[in-house]
Amino acid sequence: MQAQGWSVITDEGFIGLIGPFFQIEINGQPHFAFPTDHRHHNLRGVLQGGALMTFADRILGVTARHHTHAPRTATMHLDVHFVDAVQIGEMVEATPVVVRATRSVVFMRCELMVGARVVGTAQGVWKLLK
Repeated sequence: MQAQGWSVITDEGFIGLIGPFFQIEINGQPHFAFPTDHRHHNLRGVLQGGALMTFADRILGVTARHHTHAPRTATMHLDVHFVDAVQIGEMVEATPVVVRATRSVVFMRCELMVGARVVGTAQGVWKLLK
């Protein structure tokens, strides 16, 4: 993916265990990808919901920081709806949208996609930290 201009979102914490996640800028907007693999399956053999929630949480937070130039953010609320199963090996992608940014919080949303198929939606609120 890096050969196509994607950059890896590096993290030595939890994301380092389940990632990598990738980022690219398209028309000035951050766009993200999560290539799923065997580590991410649940008991039914499809993507574990918590992995999808972690992806949504990270990319919405990254976008909130990008949009506001805040050094750090904290998730105040995250609401995820699972729409369709993600098969292991599929690539989940999303382009987060800033719904509204104030001086202290950012309201965000995104659709989690596999190709043209919506597999989930996420929306939430991020606190801007100093």
